[in-house]
Amino acid sequence: MNTTTSTLTLRIVSPEATVLDAEVRSVQIPGEDGLFGVLPRHATMVATTDSGLLRATTANGEEIEYVIHGGFCEVRDNVVTILSRSAEKAEDIDLERAQKAAKRARDIMRSDDAEMDLTRALAALRRAMIRERLARKQ
Repeated sequence: MNTTTSTLTLRIVSPEATVLDAEVRSVQIPGEDGLFGVLPRHATMVATTDSGLLRATTANGEEIEYVIHGGFCEVRDNVVTILSRSAEKAEDIDLERAQKAAKRARDIMRSDDAEMDLTRALAALRRAMIRERLARKQ
């Protein structure tokens, strides 16, 4: 991608495919320690990402939003690469599906199953609640 000094390339990659490859003015990323922003000519860095809303402003001023779920971010040579377990456009989130996933996670957490993995159930609940909140915004 041909970037100028006022833009950078944003790539979001999931195990299935490259989800996004776009020229942007800025990007806000959910990091493990909170949100962080990246602007053109940012210093080289690597960071862990968390589940949450990634926001970017394209070169022509359009706002784009993706929900990402865990992974890594690399910033190098005016390219931001997000490697995420999953990524989906915020407007593509199915509210009913998110609500069902949240209910399933809560049911698992309430169960008396000794083999229940609380950490995984909490992570699933958090992902579902993020999707649910964003679907309601749309």
